[in-house]
Amino acid sequence: MGRRIVITGGGTGIGLAIARRFLVESPSIVLVGRRGHVLDEAAAELRSLEAEVDIETHACDLTDPDEVQWLSDALHHGPMVDVLVANAGGNYGLGADSLAHTAQAWRADFDGNVLSAVLLTQSLLHHFTRPGGRIIAMSSIAALRGSGSYGAAKAAVNAWALSLAGELAPSGITVNAVAPGFVPDTEFWAQRIANDPGIPANRTAAIPVGRPGTPAEVAEAVAYLASPEAGWTTGQILQVNGGTLFGRG
Repeated sequence: MGRRIVITGGGTGIGLAIARRFLVESPSIVLVGRRGHVLDEAAAELRSLEAEVDIETHACDLTDPDEVQWLSDALHHGPMVDVLVANAGGNYGLGADSLAHTAQAWRADFDGNVLSAVLLTQSLLHHFTRPGGRIIAMSSIAALRGSGSYGAAKAAVNAWALSLAGELAPSGITVNAVAPGFVPDTEFWAQRIANDPGIPANRTAAIPVGRPGTPAEVAEAVAYLASPEAGWTTGQILQVNGGTLFGRG
């Protein structure tokens, strides 16, 4: 069996696309998410694509330190972790209409996007392969051009990833972030597009390449950063957005 790869938010959308992309190396995949039945469905799909793949599923609230400790203990009973893709997250701060709701929304976005990555990563720090471990956090274009509490939370993910990259570089562990633009074929966008069918056209109009992105294209960026050949790439934020926001040197 190949590398042990942990993917949070692995049951749908970008997380599941990342798992599909890793199948080519016959890895041992650990899918983590809040909903056990969704993870089971994802695991069944992956096994239908690659019968030899080894898949574990763990339902866990990654914002709860006790649940994360339970998950960490379970993972420590297995082989070292080669790759962690901290993909779990979402936009929980939409539509706040009072100070109380605003406070709740900002805390929810911080918990769901930042703590969900930080707590699990911290709990596994001594269980990563050294050298050669790979940590990839899922950021967003929103972190780089502003978008309320969600953008602020993803900006915090970037800052954390850059800090952690410096801490772990001497151990041969790389830490990077991937920042997608508009990728509508995900649960993240499904309800918003259902409520406002004009979103795809409006968002696509701002993309220089003239189309939205796909989960598979984001997964390809993650696969590069997770690869053994990417050992000299750390502390980077890789944008995947069709040119909506150009990189800055």
